[in-house]
This record gives sequence, C-alpha cells and structure tokens, in this order.
Amino acid sequence: MSRTSNRPVDWENLVTQNENRLYRAALAILGDPHEAEDAVQDAFVRFLEKAPEQLDSPAAWLMRVLVNGCKSRLRLSWRRTGPLPETLPAPGPEELEELEELFSLPPEDRAVIHLYYYEGYSTGEIAQMLRQCPGTVRSRLSRAREKLRKLLDVQGGPS
Repeated sequence: MSRTSNRPVDWENLVTQNENRLYRAALAILGDPHEAEDAVQDAFVRFLEKAPEQLDSPAAWLMRVLVNGCKSRLRLSWRRTGPLPETLPAPGPEELEELEELFSLPPEDRAVIHLYYYEGYSTGEIAQMLRQCPGTVRSRLSRAREKLRKLLDVQGGPS
C-alpha cells in the first residue's frame, strides 16, 4: 500500500524556516526541552501525513498542529512540570527571573502569552489555534498579564 505525502517541493526550507519558532512555542507551553523537541517532530510528521494539498500558510497550519499537540501532551496523566530547565535557548541572567515567573503560570496562560507576544499572532488567530472564542483568549491574555505583573512586582519589590 503506497502512502501519499503532502511534502512540499522544498521540505528542507519549510523545516529550516519553522523549526526554531515551533520549538520556542512548544517549550513555552510544555516547559520541558525534550517534550518540546518531540512535539515539534510530531507536528512535522502530521504535516507530512495530513496537511491539505493547498495551504495558504503552512507555517500557521504547523503552529496550530503544534499547539494542539502540546495541549494533548499536557493532558497526559504521567506528565509533571519541573523547574525551569537550564538549557533554554536564549535567556541571559537578567531574563532568567522573568522566565521563571512565566513558567510559573498555568500552561494555557503560557501558550497565549507566547503566541501573542513572541509569535505575533492576533487574539483571533490564537482563538482559532486553541479552538476558543476570541473573547476567551483576550480574557486569558489579560489575566495572564496581570498575574505576571503581580509576580514580577513581588519579586522585584516596590517600584
């Protein structure tokens, strides 16, 4: 039985252009580098197996699949969140405290914060990815900002 693939003509370019941003999003949601790597690989495999032939934006399709995959991983009963890993790809010492606070938020809040601020998606696009109402995403974003603000104020003392 032959399997058809939805591999684009320039598969290597698709992977190269998207792997880092997908990894950062997965790491922000999952909080574990190994799980984030697995989630990114799963998203690319799903692309090969299930992506429609004519996609306006393969990158957006990949991000949606990745976010859904991360949400599924978070529902697994054996999963537990540990401390912030030392192998994060970017933070300097000055950013470590802020990242610790970000990782103390619930996964749903981390996902919305990352997709909005780091990936630049609108609340409407995030709502489609997470399959939530845009109002829910805006509320979650507002609450997550407030939680971060309080956490950073407590850590940093009075401003």
